[in-house]
Amino acid sequence: MITSASNGQIKNIIQLQQKTKARRDRGLFVAEGLKMFQEAPDSWIEKVYIADRLYEEQEIQKRLGSLPVEIVDDRIFRQISDTKTPQGILCLLRCPHYRLEKILEKENPLLMVLEDLQDPGNVGTIIRTAEGAGADGILLSKNTVDIFNPKVIRSTMGSIYRMPFVYIENMEEALRLLKKKKVSTYAAHLQGKNTYDGESYLRGTAFFVGNEGNGLSRQLSEKADCWIRIPMEGQVESLNAAMAAGILMYEAGRQRRRRV
Repeated sequence: MITSASNGQIKNIIQLQQKTKARRDRGLFVAEGLKMFQEAPDSWIEKVYIADRLYEEQEIQKRLGSLPVEIVDDRIFRQISDTKTPQGILCLLRCPHYRLEKILEKENPLLMVLEDLQDPGNVGTIIRTAEGAGADGILLSKNTVDIFNPKVIRSTMGSIYRMPFVYIENMEEALRLLKKKKVSTYAAHLQGKNTYDGESYLRGTAFFVGNEGNGLSRQLSEKADCWIRIPMEGQVESLNAAMAAGILMYEAGRQRRRRV
């Protein structure tokens, strides 16, 4: 049992919880909670850390199988947890890697393109909503918040394990590939000429959603095939980025279900 905060593994976990650079350098991230443990692919799991009080629970023992595990003193576990009320279990996981070309192999893919989003909760919620709406992948600009941030991971509620994503270093190059694959691009924009529900998303579709404070950059907006807007009543000017993304993805999903 690990009983000291000076233990090397404990220091490693704290760094991975707190620092993007540590996650990138080591190719590892942390997922906390029973649900995240239960749904984690075995091939991703580097090690499981369990608080002493939970180790003997039958449900956990059944899931553990032959996975590598460390028991942690309850007091020490509270120090490595990123939550106020730790569930007593976390996984050290290998960061997955996806290729845009692979995502685009699917016929008529449905994609989200996120430009410089900074709120971890928004990004995690979009990933979770994308899975629910039947999207095929998420593209993130290089300045978007780290997808392996613990708050992003929690907000995905397990969808991080199933939703492919790619950070885009060169957005122009990525957009050329989308065009080559006949994926139509739509910028969610306050000045959109057309309402979101007046367009067809039956073919390959990518929605652009911008930064929480500034929206989409002019540079990216101008590269979209079409600007669309979500109608607003009252004095509301815009919606939360995750809410807007959800509306767009579910409209695309609705249209595609009707076609079937």
